[in-house]
Amino acid sequence: MKTVENSKRLGLFLLIEGLLIFVPMIILGQAINWPDILGEPANVVLPLIHQHSSETLIGYFSYMVYSILFFPAIALIAFNVSKEKYLEPSLWIAAAFGALSGATRSIGIIRWLSAMPILANLYSAGDNAAKESISVIFEAINAYGGSIGEDLGVSIFASVSVALISVYILKNKTLPKWTGWFGTAAAIAIAIPALGIFGIDVGVMVIASVAVVQFWFMFLGVYLMFRKYKV
Repeated sequence: MKTVENSKRLGLFLLIEGLLIFVPMIILGQAINWPDILGEPANVVLPLIHQHSSETLIGYFSYMVYSILFFPAIALIAFNVSKEKYLEPSLWIAAAFGALSGATRSIGIIRWLSAMPILANLYSAGDNAAKESISVIFEAINAYGGSIGEDLGVSIFASVSVALISVYILKNKTLPKWTGWFGTAAAIAIAIPALGIFGIDVGVMVIASVAVVQFWFMFLGVYLMFRKYKV
């Protein structure tokens, strides 16, 4: 049920979700030079993870929390903007893609909480032959996890969910048009990193595009918290 109090609570939730991305950015950025490190080889990444194991676990765990919360954020926005008491088909699809985004993001992040710390410990204790084998394993796991987490979760699935909600807002005017146009720009921005599937180097565009979505969450959250509701 959409009420003034529920809308304000949603606004606060979206503001918190928007700010959450800065937790892993600060922790991992200082510890392992994230996100620049994402494109580096094993001989650069694994020693840093070994040296900063605690910070890596805390940083990526906070990133996973943010990623899991992406789904309820999208679902709750969909319920809030719906002009009906139920979700219309496009909003159901948006919520479904939000769930897929949260799930695939988490799968991608898990590699940094499970496999990579093990590889980092083995790499630090291994000889040259062992390090060469571990590097091959690292590249395979990183490519697989990156395709699922970044290309599918952070980019494609999230882009579809945000785009569908934004188009619905623009079509039905259940929120101000700027929220729909802002969301459309965010959807386009987070679609760009998917070009990595075709071998195009997008560099740190993953984080830059995620930041656009976070600002959409935050601005939408502030609007819902402080808008003037009819009594």
